[in-house]
Amino acid sequence: MSIKNIRLEVMQFLEKNVDSFVEQYLIPVEKIWQPSDFLPNSEGENFFEEVKELREIAKELPYDFWVTLVGDTITEEALPTYESWLMDVEGVNQVENGGNGWSKWIRQWTGEENRHGDLLNKYLYLSGRVNMREIEMTTQHLINDGFDIGTGSDPYKNFVYTSFQELATYVSHNRVAQMAKKFGDNKLSKMCKMIAGDEMRHHHAYSEFVTRIFAVDPSEMMLAFQYMMKQKIVMPAHFLRESGQKISSAFEQFSDSAQRIGVYTANDYVDIMQKLINKWEIDKISNLTDEAEKARDYLMKLPARMARISERLVIPAESHIFKWVEPARL
Repeated sequence: MSIKNIRLEVMQFLEKNVDSFVEQYLIPVEKIWQPSDFLPNSEGENFFEEVKELREIAKELPYDFWVTLVGDTITEEALPTYESWLMDVEGVNQVENGGNGWSKWIRQWTGEENRHGDLLNKYLYLSGRVNMREIEMTTQHLINDGFDIGTGSDPYKNFVYTSFQELATYVSHNRVAQMAKKFGDNKLSKMCKMIAGDEMRHHHAYSEFVTRIFAVDPSEMMLAFQYMMKQKIVMPAHFLRESGQKISSAFEQFSDSAQRIGVYTANDYVDIMQKLINKWEIDKISNLTDEAEKARDYLMKLPARMARISERLVIPAESHIFKWVEPARL
């Protein structure tokens, strides 16, 4: 049997439990928070006062913070790209009989994630501190440009990616929440805390999928994990660009801003890698082929190696000036 057919068989085996995954890791629409729960009430008599207060508090936030928040918002708003990518994964069928269990999972996961961009976008708009037209053009470019995370349609590689990425977005949103609180913006802090909570819940789901695959196809899962760590996890917004610029031209400067203020750093990347190795108990997995054993050895040594490399990274001290955030507005 080919590797592709084995993966399809494993996905069909796991699909029997998709409804329980939805029940355990996702929240019904009527019960989950919505963006309007945290924003000024546009139907209320005090709407303009609430907006004025939001804008006053927003004045305290520094430049790199705004750049990071804008980059996070754009990343969240490019969800159509991520959904269309996952719908193409082996074992996901969105056509026959209204779609299978995996397509149901992806649609409902997307529905939860979509609220994040809605909330942050409205906050940015009301804050008056950013150039919304430039942000909107960047978002449209990012969706137009698509993305390539190096997984192809392989479900094993895709689940490694989503396990890693959901934890990375948890770290980022959680740190932004902490910083917003430090600068006195308690409402923004709560917004980002709620988003971070969703990301952690989704991380638990995707990492559970990988745990289940390790139980039935350990060698191929190990090789997929090694493949993704060797090529490095690229962020969903790695094609980020501003208006009139080339594809990917803004991503490095955005990453520098996030690293400079400690929202998401090279050390976090290494830490997430180690957390996944521990969570999946890579050192204890048995019945591996010789090739998978070598992959395991590589993975066990990788965090220490990456930590040494990250120590040599030099982040520019000066902020890149983005069209999204004009210093005169701050």
